[in-house]
Amino acid sequence: MQGIVRAGAKLAARARPPCVAASSMARSMPRALATTTIRRYSDRPDNHDASSMRSAFLSVLGSVSSRREIDQYLAQFRSVSSQQFAVVKVGGAVLTDHIDTLCNALQHLYAMGLYPIIVHGAGPQMNKLLQDAGVEPEFIDGIRVTDKKTLGVARKLFLKTNMDLVMRLRVDYNIPARPITAGVLQADYRDKEKWKYVGDITSIDSAPIIDALKAKQLPIICSMAETEDGQILNVNADVAAGELARALEPLKIVYLSEKGGLVHGETGKLISTINLDEEYDTLMQQSWVKFGTKLKIVEVKKLLDDLPKTSSVAIIHPQYLEKELFTHTGGGTLIRKGESIQSATKLEDIEDIRGLREALLRDRESLDSGDVIDRFLNSLKDRQFEAFYDNTMGAVAVVFPPSSESGFAQLATFTTSKDAFLTNIADNIFERMKKKYPKMYWTVETSDENLGWFKEKADGTLRRGKENFCFWGSANQDEAFSLMSEFSQQGKAMFGNQNLESQLRRAADYAASLKHGQQARAYSTMTPGLRTMRQSVRPSIRPSMKATASRGFATSASRSIEDTNPNPPYGLKFKSKDWPSKIALIGARGYTGQALIDLLNRHPNMDLRHVSSRELAGKKLEGYTKRNITYENLSPEDVSKMAEKGEVDCWVMALPNGVCKPFVDAINDAGKPDSVIVDLSADYRFDSSWTYGLPELVDRRKISDATRIANPGCYATAAQLGIAPLLEFIGGQPTVFGVSGYSGAGTKPSPKNDVKNLENNIIPYSLVDHIHEKEISAQLGSEIAFIPHVAVWFQGIHHTISIPLNRTMTSRDIRNIYQDRYAGEKLVKVVGESPLVKNISGKHGVEIGGFAVHSSGKRVVVNATIDNLLKGAATQCLQNMNLALGYGEYEGIPY
Repeated sequence: MQGIVRAGAKLAARARPPCVAASSMARSMPRALATTTIRRYSDRPDNHDASSMRSAFLSVLGSVSSRREIDQYLAQFRSVSSQQFAVVKVGGAVLTDHIDTLCNALQHLYAMGLYPIIVHGAGPQMNKLLQDAGVEPEFIDGIRVTDKKTLGVARKLFLKTNMDLVMRLRVDYNIPARPITAGVLQADYRDKEKWKYVGDITSIDSAPIIDALKAKQLPIICSMAETEDGQILNVNADVAAGELARALEPLKIVYLSEKGGLVHGETGKLISTINLDEEYDTLMQQSWVKFGTKLKIVEVKKLLDDLPKTSSVAIIHPQYLEKELFTHTGGGTLIRKGESIQSATKLEDIEDIRGLREALLRDRESLDSGDVIDRFLNSLKDRQFEAFYDNTMGAVAVVFPPSSESGFAQLATFTTSKDAFLTNIADNIFERMKKKYPKMYWTVETSDENLGWFKEKADGTLRRGKENFCFWGSANQDEAFSLMSEFSQQGKAMFGNQNLESQLRRAADYAASLKHGQQARAYSTMTPGLRTMRQSVRPSIRPSMKATASRGFATSASRSIEDTNPNPPYGLKFKSKDWPSKIALIGARGYTGQALIDLLNRHPNMDLRHVSSRELAGKKLEGYTKRNITYENLSPEDVSKMAEKGEVDCWVMALPNGVCKPFVDAINDAGKPDSVIVDLSADYRFDSSWTYGLPELVDRRKISDATRIANPGCYATAAQLGIAPLLEFIGGQPTVFGVSGYSGAGTKPSPKNDVKNLENNIIPYSLVDHIHEKEISAQLGSEIAFIPHVAVWFQGIHHTISIPLNRTMTSRDIRNIYQDRYAGEKLVKVVGESPLVKNISGKHGVEIGGFAVHSSGKRVVVNATIDNLLKGAATQCLQNMNLALGYGEYEGIPY
């Protein structure tokens, strides 16, 4: 047996939004979030002094925290824009009695490339000045009455205090600081008759703050505001900090106070953590919660009600500023919103059984996990259990109670979404479990990125191979030793067949063993870890392709596909993933969006989660049977938040040309480069940083490794496939005469999709310089002429392509070239006769034929047909999604 590790006494838990959780024992952040690619908003100082400062700072922090823990918080803070790092309110007493402690902490932060926004007051200094001047301060309802004389004194004092702090930072600590004494806080009179020149903040102008941060200067803001006509008003510094937080939504809001936090009125001890959703009503009924303490809690609740759940407020002594920001234990009092937790001991008491099942299945989805979870839920009908969960099933725990009063409870399963983890719901559930079950044990794999988080919940741990046994609550060493001895001998087998994680593990191992020569599943076997935090890894190494140095006339039927097709299909050969991917479709009203929804519904692993359409918002999505979905009207801001939370694996932009850029920028700015975007418009087809998604002609390895894919146009796909095999034999400019059904004109009414206008008619349009003419020419590397038309049928395109040749060729020669080039392609069919639109409509490929050669042998006419909504759009999109997400190239595509 390996040694027992006692966890020791821990400080109360703290939240580290947006990627840390909290409990009554300790707080931590998931390692997965620390390893994501981050968008740096500032450059760290790179001179020798700054480097030495960073090293010294890390050394000091290392005495109270691990380097991994520190790096986790650094990654978290650098994952947001600079103004969203922290707002720090500095009390007047701190500026007089702890100025060097404050400046030293700010110097450390600056050396790490972190620039907090400082808001200061000067209350104690103000009282002393008024007292020296013989002016008796007057307060009404705790608010200072500020007449003209008092305002004049306050203005001079605040300007001097502000500049003193700025100069102390600049001269003594070599920190660029910018005084901001006006232009940020706009206010109106609170009640001029009652409080005179006291203001309520009405708006925030963040431009001066952002300018300072861009210049890598700490913004130092004094709590004086102006009205629209320029009148100076006195505002409370706490209130000013709160309004700045509402405007900027920082990860951290810190109030520096000499007291170092809120003190419990009965025990006299510092309150470590307050979960408002759970404790607010009870606190408000306590006799000791009054005056300043009550006002502080009430104001913080109002503030957090207006901020994301990931935000928190810390009230600390300045000496604990770094510890608060960079360690799980923190310092002072942490106040967070939290969320109420429900519990049930019978399945019938759980109103949302379907939600419970989906929560247990979340990120455990595989070919057989659904059956395993169904059996687990059925087993709960015949045994004692208690489930803990929040209203949205964001986090769920199932506990098997002890068989005796003195025995241990067993955590049968625990799962949490990323959002529930970031908003401390996971920690709240652990707190509830600990109150109900003072003795409990569970296991977690050593490879779990949240192993430290689980260990901090435990009083003791034991490692056995790849598993860790965790427990809390046993004061009897013999009892704890007996449990660990059993685990040391049996491992997870000591749970028998009751533990959901063990059942899923066996099912996953069995499924993996059936794959034979295929690559084993990349999803990790189930442990009671935070499943949603584990990132799916897609293999980036692909087998090399054989490529012919030059094209020739194909005559041998015995050659392999690789010999004749330089870019053969992937099919199932290189499939690396067989669990679901979460999909969001932006712009689903059009014909293409509807066609793609139908394909996704058939796909075994495409899990459509969000469908956005401004016109259809609020209506139920019809034709998708995997889950109930309601159309949303997602804005770029909504998309950004979803991307930051990792809610979507692949985004499909089915928007008109020129519309999707704000959505793409929102995803890019979220700092999640591994999420895939497939754009169906023309917006990125000429952008070299995007991969052009025509798998039959573009190296499939590039598409497979791409995360930004531009889906080709419908006309362009058929034209390129109809010309590409003859590129080296082209003797002049090819001409493409294209005719499309009216669905290609979209759903917005126009003459091109007016059926009555199209009867007995054909309408030419954009006869030169059409966007597809440029697209085809750019991709082939050869200029072509394209002449588009629209006809009366609904869907399908017919191309007649005239290609001048640089040598004499026969129809048979040319047909053999096409057959060899597209050997093995499931979605390209080479035929002898000219293909017809009525035969391609509703089909998922391209047909190429005709091959009529002029009597001179120097010009060939090729015909190509394609369904513009399928291979011309939706099917091609799914083909690209399959490649980029690691599925078989043709999964979900009928052919």
